[in-house]
Amino acid sequence: MIIIGHPWIKSQKFAKVFSIEDIQKSKAEDIILLEPLVDSHTYAKHCQDNAIPFAVVISSLKDALFANALGAKYMLCEEDTALIVQPIAQEYLFDTRILVLLHNEKDISKIAREHIDGVIFTEAIY
Repeated sequence: MIIIGHPWIKSQKFAKVFSIEDIQKSKAEDIILLEPLVDSHTYAKHCQDNAIPFAVVISSLKDALFANALGAKYMLCEEDTALIVQPIAQEYLFDTRILVLLHNEKDISKIAREHIDGVIFTEAIY
């Protein structure tokens, strides 16, 4: 299971961006965070074309299919969306990993039992 943003585990930071300029100003070690895909697909294409690792906030299976096709490294979503997307991602061997956004570590075990790829704590996002 992937765990990002927990204080015990060193992990990359996710930088919210809202323009190509924001992407260019981001740190090389950061993961670019785009949201929502319908408004940021051109930024996703820019990241894909320039081999910049990025993540997308998704809210539906359709978003997940496009995020994977655009080459997102991660997709972030709520638990209920992850439960719908994860079996499809496994069936179609998505390269994109699904992360559930957590505010409290007490839910990690539950997410693991549901076979979701991983979790991300809000502390990892700026």
